[in-house]
This record gives sequence, C-alpha cells and structure tokens, in this order.
Amino acid sequence: MPSFMTLTARRVFHLCALSACLMTLVACSKSEAPQAPLRSVKLVTVSDSDLSVGGEFSAEVRARVESRLGFQVGGKLVQRPVEVGQRVAAGQLLALIDAQDYQLAAQAAQAQVSSAQSQRDLAAADFKRFEALKAQNFISGAELERREAGLKSAEAALNQAKAQAQAQGNQAGYARLTSSHSGVITGVEAEVGQVVSAGQPVLRLAHDGPRDAVFAVSEQMALALRVGQTMQAKLLSTGQSVQGKVRELAASADPVTRTYAVKLALEAGERLPLGASLNVVVNGLPGSAPSVIKLPTSALRQEGQGTAVWVLDETSMTISSQSVQLGPIDGNEVVIAAGLKPGQKVVSAGVHVLTSGEKVTVYGAAPVVTEKR
Repeated sequence: MPSFMTLTARRVFHLCALSACLMTLVACSKSEAPQAPLRSVKLVTVSDSDLSVGGEFSAEVRARVESRLGFQVGGKLVQRPVEVGQRVAAGQLLALIDAQDYQLAAQAAQAQVSSAQSQRDLAAADFKRFEALKAQNFISGAELERREAGLKSAEAALNQAKAQAQAQGNQAGYARLTSSHSGVITGVEAEVGQVVSAGQPVLRLAHDGPRDAVFAVSEQMALALRVGQTMQAKLLSTGQSVQGKVRELAASADPVTRTYAVKLALEAGERLPLGASLNVVVNGLPGSAPSVIKLPTSALRQEGQGTAVWVLDETSMTISSQSVQLGPIDGNEVVIAAGLKPGQKVVSAGVHVLTSGEKVTVYGAAPVVTEKR
C-alpha cells in the first residue's frame, strides 16, 4: 500500500504539469493584432470648367403647313381613294360625296334659266312690235313704256336664274374634294358611308416644303428662349445633324401637361421624313458661366446641416473634411460655389466609409509594401 506522502507528491506533480500545459497553450494563442488595411480611393483634381445652362429635348418633324380638308357641302361620303401616308399631287381627287341631290338642283336651276330666257325673248319681241306701232302713232307713249318695263323685268329675272344655276352648279362641284397642294396624307377623320357636314374635317394634308421640329419645354425654359435663336438637332435614325431657328413659341401652356410648344424651323429639312424623331440641344441660355468649379455628385456627403467633401493631403496621404457650398446642378455634376480652389484633390467615390485623418492610397497607384519587424 502506497503511503500518504507518495499520493500527495503525485498530486502535486500532476497539478504542476497541468499548469505548465495551460501556460504553454496561452503563450501559443497570443498573436499580434493585424494592422487595418489602407483604403484605396479615387481622386478628382479640382479645376475650372464651363457651366452651360440648357437641355436636350425630344422633337418630332412636322410639315410647316398642315391643312385639315373638308367638303364645302354636306352629304354621304361614298368614295375615299387615299390612305394615310399616301403622297398626293395638286388637284388629285381625295374624296367624293353623293352629289345626286345637288345635280338635280343644278338641273332645276338650268330649267329656270331656259324659262327666264323665253320670257325675256318674248318681252323683247313684244317691245319691238309696240315700238313700231308707236312710230306710226297707233299707241301712246305710256303703253310703250309699260312694254319697256316688262322687258327690263324679264332681263332681270333671266340674270337671277343664271346666277342661281351657277350657284347650284358650284354646289354639285363641291361634292368632289381635291388636293389644293402636293403633299402627304397624315390623317383620315371620316370613312366611306359616313354622313359629313359642311366644313367637317375629312383628311389632313401635310404640304410639301419646309419642315419644323416641334417639342415642348417647361415654363422656365420657355421664358429663356427667344424667336430667332439658333439650335442644333440630330436625327435619331441616321445621326444627321440639322440646324434650325426658333420660329414660334406658344403663347400659353398646354392645359394638360403645362408645357409650352416650340417650333424650330429646320434649314434644308425638306427631305426629312414626317414624324421622324430628333434630339434638339439647347445651349447658351441665361445663367451660363465660363469658369466654375464642378464635382461629381458622388463626391458629396452630408455633414451636420451642410455638405462636405474629403480633401487629400498628399504629404501625409491622409484625408480631411472640407465644407462646401453648392451651386446649380449641371448634368451629373454640381457646381461648387465656395469651399474649394483649383489644384486640390478630392475623393470622388466611397466617401461614406472614410473617417477624418484616415491614411489612404490612390486607386490605381503602386501598392505600398510594409516591412515586417
């Protein structure tokens, strides 16, 4: 049997061994804390640039003159030989209404002319006979005057009948709708079988000749434009550039869109297809400046109640916050009214993950190698 002292010695030995193992494990688990990696930032150098106040608008090519054609008389539409997009020549038949009633009225008016002509001829012969009798003193002068008055009345009735016959003939001719100019049919507003009234639009005709680019602008832009102002436009389908001048500015806003229509007279635009899309560029409006400081909007960040940017100190390669005052927005850039000067380098991306005084590297530059000690 082992003695009490032997058991105690063994326990002490085991405790010492266990303590040594724990100390070894703790020593092995200790390691140096890793250093924070340097952030790589994109920079933009502050410089002066031009500020152009303007815009780009989508426009449509339209004819300078577009007529809404209709009949001068009412009736049932019986023929319409043209369709939308068809080119027509001056004098070509566009539509026809039922002219039977007008033809009958013209025939009746012509019959009235024949009757009046007979009455006039009879009155003329009667006056000639009584004139001979007066020369022989067989009748009084008063009787001859009555015959002369009857002749004049017959002549007046004949003239009236001829005028009515001409008017009825014109009415029958108005049953044919012909093109007054050469051009393209851009719209159809009545179909065969429909009864149309006098003056009701049946077709829309875009006349051959000059073209306009029509687009809409806001009230603020409309106030800045002026008649005669030169603009550049580009045809979307072919990329062709066309120059034009503002020909007309709408006097009132559209009641639905609250925008103002602008008509740009295109130079040498006769061959441009109707309805083609254009991009009209408006530049040089009031508010433009030849020298301003602009930054991308991604460089801005909110700091308290104001706006700030990160400025790089190239000596220490650290960043610091710089408050700025903003001006107008020019596309994807914003004008810096105050707070920066040309030559400074500003962080242009990832500004919300940086802190003041942080050491950084320039994106795309050679990496900095740190030696281990």
